[in-house]
Amino acid sequence: MSEKRKVDVTELVLRDGHQSLCATRMAMEDMVPVCEDVDAAGYWSVECWGGATYDACIRFLNEDPWQRLRQFRELLPNSRLQMLLRGQNLLGYRHYEDSVVDRFVGKSVANGMDVFRVFDALNDVRNVERAIKAVKTEGAHAQGTICYTMSPLHTVEGYVQMARDLMDLGSDSLCLKDMAALLQPQPAYDIVKAIKEDLGQDVRIHLHCHATTGVTLVSLMKAIEAGADAVDTSISSLSLGPGHNPTESLVEMLDGTPYTTGLDVDELLPIKDHFAEVRPRYAQFASNIVGVETEIFKSQIPGGMISNMESQLRAQGAGDKLKEVLEEVPRVRKDAGYPPLVTPSSQIVGTQAVFNVLMGRYKVLTGEFADLMLGYYGRTIGERSPEVVETAEKQMKKSPITVRPADMQEPEWDLLSATAEATEGFNGTEEDVLTSAMFPQVAPSFFKSRPEGPKNVSRDPAEVAAESAAAAGAGGPGSPVRTPIKYSVTVNGTSHSVSVAPA
Repeated sequence: MSEKRKVDVTELVLRDGHQSLCATRMAMEDMVPVCEDVDAAGYWSVECWGGATYDACIRFLNEDPWQRLRQFRELLPNSRLQMLLRGQNLLGYRHYEDSVVDRFVGKSVANGMDVFRVFDALNDVRNVERAIKAVKTEGAHAQGTICYTMSPLHTVEGYVQMARDLMDLGSDSLCLKDMAALLQPQPAYDIVKAIKEDLGQDVRIHLHCHATTGVTLVSLMKAIEAGADAVDTSISSLSLGPGHNPTESLVEMLDGTPYTTGLDVDELLPIKDHFAEVRPRYAQFASNIVGVETEIFKSQIPGGMISNMESQLRAQGAGDKLKEVLEEVPRVRKDAGYPPLVTPSSQIVGTQAVFNVLMGRYKVLTGEFADLMLGYYGRTIGERSPEVVETAEKQMKKSPITVRPADMQEPEWDLLSATAEATEGFNGTEEDVLTSAMFPQVAPSFFKSRPEGPKNVSRDPAEVAAESAAAAGAGGPGSPVRTPIKYSVTVNGTSHSVSVAPA
């Protein structure tokens, strides 16, 4: 057999692995002991920061996310460190002005970050342009990202065009990101092959798939056959369900094929054993999805979003309305121009579907959904419902926009700095200014409690089991602890605040 083609692997266990299965609650101290083994395994990169980890660190773990990054840099000297960045949203939930994006990327590189996977929830390339430019300016690796979704308007050619746009911005590589396990094997093959044929075989393509629907390990294989250069996996003891495909399974799957990861399964065993020991301590944060959810192909609703809507409905005494809500989500998504369902668009669309079922279609709009309809999150692939846009205009008393949302913003760094400086516990660094800017409601309490040091929220499995037994029949144990997001709801010109737990 001729020499095998190398397929690189990005290990997700230090970030998306535990974000997807343990609600991002894993303490740094539970990851430190395994870093030497991870560093020696031979991964192309190790995803260890970004996504929801920043929020979870300051909200639940009393841990400085910047210190976490510096510690990973020290413990993984031979590895490329990788993060997930929400484009103009950074790691927060709103768009930031360009100079804030520049400073965040600069500080991330200075603290040890190498690879930035940059995405936008609406696939609006205007919202990733500045972040990609900042990454390139800092000399780091910019990975332009396509969020995969399905609709009558999403086509292979459309994804190829987005790949062209991302490469034109200066991306060093591309990622096809499947956050809901919707990417079936044949589309995976078709999209990767089409991008390679259009942009050239030397364009580097990474594939990121969740495992929720049970088909995406095959999707990884088909993408590899089409020319994918790298795939994402998570070590087996923290994989599957709404998480990711197991690293060891990928290695074994390629045995006897023209492809190899170059990873040795025996060298992965210590990593597997470590997380097998750690995971039970986080059982109270475990996802309710433990098997396969093929229904997602019909509803196109990620599993975490379903559990979130269930809890919203139960809280309103309307638990019997879930079927109606699941039928309403695709209609709301169509009215909104078919956005991909990924943070924050999944929460925005899902919550509006709940409101439509409980209160009547578009009788009440959340402030976020109204902003989505008016273009303040960016543009969508499809036309938005003119009737709903008109309703949003009346409720929000502002007009739709077609420009890049960040172009509407005034320079804000000085104001953000002043706000942080006036906060008790501020340490005088730009990193703290960025923490305050992204999470203004959470940062003050974190700054105040930071001197107490990190806290581990995991618990002894025996204690958890005893509580679960006691709770049986009383609402059910093991519900994920979620962070509420406050929505502003405008009814007849009056604003109201509503808290909803995100998916």
